[in-house]
Amino acid sequence: MKKRVVSLLLCGCLAVSMTAGCGSSSDEEVVTNTDAEDAAEDAAEDPADTAETEETADASEAASDMEYVLEKGTLVVGITNFEPMDYMDDSGNWIGFDADLANAFAESLGIEAEFVEINWDNKVLELDSNGIDCVWNGMTLTDEVTSAMECTEPYLMNAQVVVVPADVADDYQDVESLSDLSFAVEAGSAGEAEVSALGLNYTPVEAQSDALLEVASGTSDAAVIDLLMAAAMVGEGTGYENLTYTVSLNSEEYGVGFRKGSDLAAVLNDFFAQCYEDGTMQTIAEQYGVQAALTDAQTAEAAE
Repeated sequence: MKKRVVSLLLCGCLAVSMTAGCGSSSDEEVVTNTDAEDAAEDAAEDPADTAETEETADASEAASDMEYVLEKGTLVVGITNFEPMDYMDDSGNWIGFDADLANAFAESLGIEAEFVEINWDNKVLELDSNGIDCVWNGMTLTDEVTSAMECTEPYLMNAQVVVVPADVADDYQDVESLSDLSFAVEAGSAGEAEVSALGLNYTPVEAQSDALLEVASGTSDAAVIDLLMAAAMVGEGTGYENLTYTVSLNSEEYGVGFRKGSDLAAVLNDFFAQCYEDGTMQTIAEQYGVQAALTDAQTAEAAE
């Protein structure tokens, strides 16, 4: 009898234990489902992240950069405020030699150009993250640029020049005279590379226009900017009549940069050749006063 009672008690305990075990398993399943629902809600709460992920996926799935921009219908152009290449008119539209060419190129592809101001120092990151599709802003074809981007052939010539107050310009007519000056230069620019190579004292700023402001306000003694910008923005009849440019530190070439391996660079080369041949390049250059900077090779080839 005692054995039977013990047996019954043991069976009862096992039943309770099994029931408790099932309850525990059910609770775990509920927690798991709740976690999944929370994760889904979190994803839904951040559509920007989802859209960014989808855009990156679209870019990686596209067979080429050409296909990518055609599918989305825009060519996103990375620029800075750089007259006469890219700057805003009174209506807030981007104009300039580069801006007009970019619009014409996009139109030739049947899409629209969209201009995005970038931090010049981050141009490669902007490209590689698909934040922009190209850098088209009077970009000097340095070794650093050509190794990180798929670049076009040169389409304009340029130089880096020293800008100083006009009343002291006679004192700064050669490289040797620059050693005691404090410079303002655009971070990541060819101008920064030049003053750094010369061992001159300088402060990096966000844009070449900021470098001019530094000199005009007396915060810096001088600036190094692109010759094309200096010709358009300093001296008589400009907003900086009390500034002038003196020493030329180098000679260089401008190109447009795309993501490494992009097929759009070759397409733009063909577009440039056509623009030289039909006179479009000359017409736009004359509109912004940069015709003297057109590359001799391209001009000669178009004339043949």
